Amino acid sequence: ILYGLPEQSRVACILCRQRGQSSIVPRQPYSQTTNCPSSQWTLVAGLGNPGADYAAHRHNIGFRCIDAIAERHGIALGKKRFKGLYGEGRVRESRVVLLKPQTFMNDSGSSVAPASRWYKVDPGQIIVIYDDLDLPFGRIRVRPGGGSGGHNGIRSIIRELDSEDFVRIRVGIGRPAQGDPVDYVLNAFDREQAPYIPDICARVNQIVTTLLSEGVKEAMNLFNGLDSVRPGSENE
Repeated sequence: ILYGLPEQSRVACILCRQRGQSSIVPRQPYSQTTNCPSSQWTLVAGLGNPGADYAAHRHNIGFRCIDAIAERHGIALGKKRFKGLYGEGRVRESRVVLLKPQTFMNDSGSSVAPASRWYKVDPGQIIVIYDDLDLPFGRIRVRPGGGSGGHNGIRSIIRELDSEDFVRIRVGIGRPAQGDPVDYVLNAFDREQAPYIPDICARVNQIVTTLLSEGVKEAMNLFNGLDSVRPGSENE
């Protein structure tokens, strides 16, 4: 029933579904008759730590996914604002802002929140990509909201937005069998894992594209049941 709407309005209303909203009218300001957000943008943020010393770390898989999405869709990430690097463009027909906060992980919200205010995006129009210790390496899950799960970057975003109602793409990096998890996330992927990073980024791009065109429920149905991009990782 959404196909009679302009593409941007259709995408906005699709994303509203995750929050229990049913509006299907074209996008208007909140003060008018619809609950759909007033912006025509979707903010897609990948989390990580800035600087070359951190670039290859497991904790920076969100940055690497954003880089891959930007390359795939021809979006330049050369703008500096909101304490981050960002670029505007389109993923198929949807208008997106790709953001890499440069605040260090634990203060990610101080980049995501001002960007969301500038583009007037509702929390339901924000997608955050980040590493997850509690998923096996290469397993990727979509989550429509909820708590931080112990992730400091997500905790910061929740605090600065004053909302948990943003979409998360959790990228599994696995948990070390022994040793400090902090040391684990702040080190590079090992030789067995590194060759699968492009596959991870490609799947995340597919998920973002599906979120924008079909909504959260469809993305969860299509991708949450898939195994890791690396065979055998589920048993580690």
